[in-house]
Amino acid sequence: MALLERVSTLLRANINDLLSKAEDPEKLARQLALDMENQLMQVKTQVAIAIADQHLLLKKKTEQEAAQTQWLRKAELAVAKQQDDLARAALERALSHQRMAEGLAQQHTDQTAEAETLRGAYTRLQQKLADTQSRVELLTTQLRRNRAAQKATAAQAALANGSAQAKLARLAARVDEGESRSHAARTLLAIASAETLDERFSTMEQDDQIEALLLELKERQPRLGEGA
Repeated sequence: MALLERVSTLLRANINDLLSKAEDPEKLARQLALDMENQLMQVKTQVAIAIADQHLLLKKKTEQEAAQTQWLRKAELAVAKQQDDLARAALERALSHQRMAEGLAQQHTDQTAEAETLRGAYTRLQQKLADTQSRVELLTTQLRRNRAAQKATAAQAALANGSAQAKLARLAARVDEGESRSHAARTLLAIASAETLDERFSTMEQDDQIEALLLELKERQPRLGEGA
């Protein structure tokens, strides 16, 4: 599913690396948060659709099972009346509904798995969005404080030392602003380091789940062959 691939890309994105290479870390962080918000809305919609389809499949499966039971009863009635041809026809219909019910049961199982996958993606993206938004606020606050301090310093220097030294102060302020941006980016990267550790543990847990599911499938394989 293309949507899940896009979400996976956002979840795997190394924000540390991206921000360290950005000319404007604040702008990039805000863009990342916006992208996550857009994808989050799309995933939420897909979750709702998947759940609705899941319920619909279950309803259709139940209807097919009820129809199967009804035709089996009709076959029994035909046998009781010694109407073998009619009983055979009823049994044929019962088997047809049984096959439909089995197919719908498999679809329902697949749809349930897809809904759970979407739910998980929604939860993880929601958490990462909240974290990214917090970083954006932290970075913005840091930059605003630095800019205010730089302006105050420049104004004091201009009043104390005259226009010549004021020019030097403005030049120094521009240098300080560049250093402040770098400091803000480093601050954001330090906070983001915890996320990298969380993602590694999350990946490890997911690998364990996959291995457990694979082992379960392998253990079930002989039984599936015997049922065939």
